[in-house]
Amino acid sequence: MGVLPCPDGHRWMIAAPSSGILGTMHPGATPLVAVLTLALPVIVAACAPASPGPPGPAGKAAAPPDTPALAVASAPSGPGTPGLAGAASSGAARADGAQGAAPSPAPTEPAPAISADEAEAILFPGDAAAHRDAIDACRRGNDGTAAAKSPAHERIRCLLALRYQGDPQAAASATALFDQNGSVAGLEREHMMDGGYRGMLHLVPELPVRAERRHLEWTVSAIADFDAFVADLAAAASSPVRYRHRALALRYFRSVRARTPSAYASGWTVAYNLSGSLHRSADDVRETLFHELFHLNDGAHGGWSQAALSPIYDGIVARCGTKITCLTPYSPNETIVKGGTYYSFQPGNGVVEYAAELAIRYYREQRAALRGKPLAKAPFKCGPPENARAWSLLAGEFFGGADRVAPCREGPPAAP
Repeated sequence: MGVLPCPDGHRWMIAAPSSGILGTMHPGATPLVAVLTLALPVIVAACAPASPGPPGPAGKAAAPPDTPALAVASAPSGPGTPGLAGAASSGAARADGAQGAAPSPAPTEPAPAISADEAEAILFPGDAAAHRDAIDACRRGNDGTAAAKSPAHERIRCLLALRYQGDPQAAASATALFDQNGSVAGLEREHMMDGGYRGMLHLVPELPVRAERRHLEWTVSAIADFDAFVADLAAAASSPVRYRHRALALRYFRSVRARTPSAYASGWTVAYNLSGSLHRSADDVRETLFHELFHLNDGAHGGWSQAALSPIYDGIVARCGTKITCLTPYSPNETIVKGGTYYSFQPGNGVVEYAAELAIRYYREQRAALRGKPLAKAPFKCGPPENARAWSLLAGEFFGGADRVAPCREGPPAAP
């Protein structure tokens, strides 16, 4: 058990299989060997983009330097884009102000999309030459289907059929994912990853087909759930929902003689390990992907969590330190590091992991409320006042202020 370094200076990440929860450790810090008190078989590594700041080029963490970058990977720049300084200013003000404070200004940009050339690079990262004639035929061809919305869309559908030939069910799932969400399920490049004390890890591309098709089906199901979740929240939101979950590059791979890292992300690319120990069920995959997407969205919002939630987080840590009994009302989830404290407040993880845990709690509770299901425990916002402020800030920044969870009956209790 332990941690793995992420490529290109990204943070160290550790994850609990029961929840898909990720933690951070800055490169150069003493590696944290975390053993969860829950009966978990292994701790696995996954990477989030370094923040604050916008995400880097797609595939940066997922592939060697010569991997083509997605044009949709970077946050927009120029007039109207909130910079880090602006985010810090507005975030600090919201942390101390009313729950209804407005989120940072929304950047003006077109809907994200993956171009046909980008899709080709995602689907054939290392073997395009071997399929050149068929790839060129996709460039020239026209399948005449009503599902093709444009020549570029049609070309990508052709490339998907080519990549997934031999497994019609997987081809249908990958095509449906692209048609409905704009995401392209392709391959990681073969490369070596520095695994720290584990040594060098050999990552090889592998499609989620035949015996591994369930991983693609779990991914498709998770992203369909995100589509429905965001649409349902938008109906109750007072401002636009700004949580990107569409037009993602999904790169599948397998680690040779290892089960780590389970996943890592940079830009708008998520790399997924078919042998990753996190990926044991549809629910595990769904929460892992939501967590990865939160880190990407957090970075795309100018490192929002650092600016907006640090006053709340720092105040809790100043009051409680690592004392579990004191932190219990404030922790979004129950995961505890053996010999340490709640994962949300484990030294070295920082506010970005508190924010990611908060996002998972928000997702779980809103999802249950939208489905008319009772919550397993009292709403997080009905704990200490800090919980209600953090909850409101998260909802306002990413989810249009929507909150389908019932109001607290007697208001949040006083801080312990």
